[in-house]
Amino acid sequence: MTVRILQNPWRLLLAINAAVIVGVFIHKIQLPPYVPYIHLLVDYHFGFIKRALIGAVVALFTDKVPVWLVFALGGATWLVTSALYAKLFQKTFGFSARTLPLFVFIAGSPFFLKNFMHTLGHFDIYGCALAIILLLMPAGSLLFVATAALFSIVLVLIHHIHLLMYVPTIITIVVIRHYLTHGCNRTNIAFGSVALAVVSALFFAAQFLGTMPIPEADFVAYLKGRMADPARTDLLQFAYIWYQPLAKEVADTWGRLPHNILGVPVFALLIWLHTPLWRYLARLIGALASETHRRLVVAALVGISLAYVVMFAMVFDYSRWISNWAVCMFLILHAVRMLPAARETELIPAEDRKTNIFGLILTLIPRVGIVRPF
Repeated sequence: MTVRILQNPWRLLLAINAAVIVGVFIHKIQLPPYVPYIHLLVDYHFGFIKRALIGAVVALFTDKVPVWLVFALGGATWLVTSALYAKLFQKTFGFSARTLPLFVFIAGSPFFLKNFMHTLGHFDIYGCALAIILLLMPAGSLLFVATAALFSIVLVLIHHIHLLMYVPTIITIVVIRHYLTHGCNRTNIAFGSVALAVVSALFFAAQFLGTMPIPEADFVAYLKGRMADPARTDLLQFAYIWYQPLAKEVADTWGRLPHNILGVPVFALLIWLHTPLWRYLARLIGALASETHRRLVVAALVGISLAYVVMFAMVFDYSRWISNWAVCMFLILHAVRMLPAARETELIPAEDRKTNIFGLILTLIPRVGIVRPF
C-alpha cells in the first residue's frame, strides 16, 4: 500500500492541499483585515472615485460595515471561484486518474487557491472568477464580447490595476474563444475595438480623475461613520491610497525595490517547480492545428507577462502579482485546450518520480504571500 501511494500519490496530495487550505483560512481570520476592510467602506458618496465599486455595492445593503463582513464576503467569493474552477476543469479535461496530476499542479499550486485564501478580501480573485465564467459560457455571439467588456468595466471599477492584472487575460480569452474559433468580420471587430476603447478610457478616468475630492480628515470621518466599530481607527490607516498620485506609488515601489527584489529568486524557484505544467502548456501550443493560432497564443502570453512587468514597476505587492500572473497562465492553458489541435497532447505523467516530488513540494507550500515571499 505504501509503495502504491509513493508511486501514485496524487489523491493523497489532493487531500493534503485541502488540509493546507483549511490551515491557511484559520491563520487568515486571525490577521487584521486592513486594506480589504477599508475597501468595503469607500463608496461613491463624494462622486466618482477609484476603488469604490465593492463598497458602493455593500452600501446598498447596510449602513454599518462589520469587520466580519470581510471574511464572509471574501470567503463566499473564494468558494464560488473554487467551484467555478472545478467546473472549468471538468469541462476542459474531465476528472480521472490521468488528469489528477494536472489538477493538483493547478488547483494545488501555492499561486492559486491557497494564495487567494491568504489574500482573502483583496480584489484579485474577482478577475480570476470573471475570467473563468468567460471560459465556461458560450462564445459564438457578440453577447460573449459584450459580457467580457462588462466584466472588464466592473474590474476596473473595483480597482483600476485590473487593466494590467486580468483584462489582458480576458482579452486573450475573447480572441481565442470568439475571434479565432468563430471568425472575424467587420461587426465583431468594430464592436471589440469600441469595447476596448471604453475600458481603456475608464481606466484613465479612474487613475487620473478618481482621486478623493475632499480633505483626508473629512474622508476618514466619513469612513468612521460607516464602521460598525468606529473605535477601530487602526483599520483606516490606508485611507491615504485614495489620495496618492501615480508618481508617488511608483516612487514608493522603487524605494522598496532593493529589499523586495530579494524575493525574485524565490519566485523563480516556485515557477521552476511548475515545470511539468509549463511543459504541458508548451505541448498544447505546439499541437495546435494552425500556425497562426500558435503565434497569436505565444504573443498573448508575452503581452500578459509584459503587463505584469509594468505592474512590478508601479506597485510593490510582488507576491500577489507573480501569483496572479501564474493564475493567468493557468487560465490561458484552458483556453488553448479549446482550440483545434492537430494531435492529442500527452498529459502530465502520473508516475514520474521527478513530477511527483515537484507536486509534493508545491502541495506543502501554503501560499506565496502579498508583498514578499511567504
